[in-house]
Amino acid sequence: MEIKELEKIASQVRRDIVRMVHACQSGHPGGSLGCTELLVALYFDQMHLKEQDGEVVFDMNGEGEDLFFLSNGHISPVWYSVLARKGYFPVKELATFRDIDSRLQGHPTTHEGLPGIRIASGSLGQGNSVAMGAALAKRLNKDDHMVYVLMGDGEQQEGQVWEAATFAPHHQIGHLIAFIDLNGQQIDGPTVEVMNNRDLGKKYEAFGWEVMTITQGNDMAEVVKGITEARSKAGHGKPVMVLLETGMGYGVDFMMGSHKWHGVAPNDEQLKVALDQLEETMGDY
Repeated sequence: MEIKELEKIASQVRRDIVRMVHACQSGHPGGSLGCTELLVALYFDQMHLKEQDGEVVFDMNGEGEDLFFLSNGHISPVWYSVLARKGYFPVKELATFRDIDSRLQGHPTTHEGLPGIRIASGSLGQGNSVAMGAALAKRLNKDDHMVYVLMGDGEQQEGQVWEAATFAPHHQIGHLIAFIDLNGQQIDGPTVEVMNNRDLGKKYEAFGWEVMTITQGNDMAEVVKGITEARSKAGHGKPVMVLLETGMGYGVDFMMGSHKWHGVAPNDEQLKVALDQLEETMGDY
């Protein structure tokens, strides 16, 4: 897909995010806005998905297609929007975000049977382990499709992350591409102040990963280029770690760069300001 088309989708996704969080006055807009380019690029350009008659189809096994797992499940708004805009479920369902009995819970779950969701997530630190299990299952099934996972940088403070970091290179899980949203912010403040991760690239290299960085994680062209490069590095017996440098709240000026918008919903006036900055390109739900 052309970069300009991907950028138009990203603009609409950002509108969805702020409207969803505003409507229920709950949720996590900051990280969702920052990771918009990545998820749009993956689902609309880079991932090989199952389709029938031009429409995406979903099954839990995920055989014969690329898989994506969201470890930092609190940024569900961006994932729900991308899944809906891709055709996994009706776009109008975005209006039920965080409602009682809605399939679109604050953190993704599976018992509601939402197409596109294969694991419950949001208990931080677990997504990379699950992605490795999926990649090993693909190896057993002689399925060489990719497995992608997204984690947060604050999430790197979890112990299970580093158990997984050891496991993947040891077992030569080469069809795994992991991303870390390197926005430098978490719920309580800058990551360097809460618990400094220091040089994550050197850490993962020391654990045996192939490491690369996308320095402009909110530039669609750079993100597409970076994912393409990551795919070229995959499949050779080493997992790939991509450090994705993004801006918290990117696209809405008063949210950008501040941990204060990690989990705060905009009020009516703030919503209007945000929507004035984001072009409606696919029609609001």
